Parts: sequence; structure tokens; C-alpha cells
Amino acid sequence: MKRRVLPSLNALRTFEAVARHNSFTRAAEELNVTQSAASRLVHSLEEYLEVPLFTRRSRRIQLTDQGSYYSRLISRSLDLIEAGTVELMSSKAGKGTLSVGMLPTFGTRWLLPRLPSFQALYPDVSVNVVSSDGELDFTRERIDIAIRFGNGQWSEALIDPLMSEEIQVVCSPVLLEGRPPLIKPIQLADYRLIDHSTRPDSWEYWFRSIGSDLPDINWGPRLEHFFMIIEAAKAGLGMALVPTFLIEEEMARGQLVSPFPGRIAGPGAYYMVTPQTKAGLPRVMAFRQWVLDQLR
Repeated sequence: MKRRVLPSLNALRTFEAVARHNSFTRAAEELNVTQSAASRLVHSLEEYLEVPLFTRRSRRIQLTDQGSYYSRLISRSLDLIEAGTVELMSSKAGKGTLSVGMLPTFGTRWLLPRLPSFQALYPDVSVNVVSSDGELDFTRERIDIAIRFGNGQWSEALIDPLMSEEIQVVCSPVLLEGRPPLIKPIQLADYRLIDHSTRPDSWEYWFRSIGSDLPDINWGPRLEHFFMIIEAAKAGLGMALVPTFLIEEEMARGQLVSPFPGRIAGPGAYYMVTPQTKAGLPRVMAFRQWVLDQLR
């Protein structure tokens, strides 16, 4: 049987703390050991690896190139161990917490109204919904499953296509009062266009998709999330470009209108992303199946 080539876990834990704080003193305080004990453990790790991890000048330390590489590796590994430990501890007695990384507006408009049916089916599972729309890192964010907009390319994960997206131009009806009717898209140059900071090319994509030249754009507010954009459009701050399924209530109530009746397919789609390391957990499997059932 092959023996693992592994240094002392205590030495690795101490090295990671020293590298993170860039200080033996602060690392020793965190680990509740003396500074000399922390220094000895790191020195023993360097002897084991036969590689210098820090340069030491007077009272200052600095990671070497090898130390910088190793600290990132060890930090991620300890994150995984910690996440797995918390996972097991929270799963005792058939209970646990399911952390769902959710696009903010999708979560508010689509998930939360439907979530009571999941809780009715699985009352012992506590659902923690967190706003998550940046780079997907399950370990760092400590989430079990995520819903994302994109092209379906995420590594080391199960990918379930959920829905495509139709987008349309909308605004407050007040914005159109007393102005010439909008007939051609080029007339949008006379209005402020609300910009979506996480989809900066969306207006260009829309004009190009309908075969229109891009006018000189008069930009309105630049906002991060669709729920902000929807509220800004309702307040009359400009024209908005939003997915149709997110504004069904506002359109039905007449709070938003569409000056151009056409809708176009968006540049991506919504996907459910499940990390391979979590795919076999009962609560993750249950939530994944429930979401797919909702879409059927």
C-alpha cells in the first residue's frame, strides 16, 4: 500500500495562519500557542519540504514564490476540510442547512414565492438563500448549489439547464406621455437608457439583434441588479432592458409598458450548478429535483 507523503497537519495549519497574517505573532494568537512554537512548526515544515517558505529579515517575514504557491494550496485544502466537517456536523439526525447561491432578482421573483412548497416537503431542511452572482466558488462562498446566468460552462459540476431568457424594452407609461410615439428603435436616443453594470453590453446586443444601428446613447443610472433596474424604470428614470419573466406583475398592473412589442432571446440562459463534491448529499439531491419539477 502506498504511503501518503504528508507533513504534520498541525504544521500546515500553523503555516497557513502565518502566511495569512504575514506574522508569527498574530498567527500564534489565533492558534493559542506561543510565537516560538509557531516558528518551530513552520521551520519543521520547511525542513520536511526542503524548501524555504519565508524569507526572514530582522523582524519581517515574506513568503517566497514557493511559499506563496503552497499557502494558496493549503488554504483551499483547509477550507475543504472545514466545509466537510461543518457539513457532517450539520447533517446529524437527518437535519441540515441547505445553502443556495442565488441571483438576487431571480431569487426574489422566482424562487422565494415557490420555496414554501419545498419546505412543506422537507421540513427538517433549513434553507439559507444567499446573494451570489460573482465568480462561482463553492468552497469560499460555502454554498451547496447555485443558480446562475451564463453559457453553461462550469467545471467540476453538474449543470442543469433551467430556462432561456427573453428580453424586452420597458418603461413607465408616464415616460411616454406627451411625446411622439416610438416607432423606430433609433428614437431611443431621445431617452435615457438604464445601464446594467453586470451586463454592460446588453443594449448593444439588443440593437444588433433587431438589426438596428446603435444610436448615441444617453445613459441613465448604472445599476447592479435587475430588481434595481425594474424599480428605476417604474420611477421613470429611463428605458430598461429586462427579462420578460421578471416583470410579469408590473406589466399586468400597468406599472411598466413596452414601447416595442417584440422580444428577443437573451445572450445566455439560467442554469442550476451543483458541485460534484455535494451532488450526492440528500438535501442537495432533493432541492435539485424540486427545482426541475417546478419548471415542468
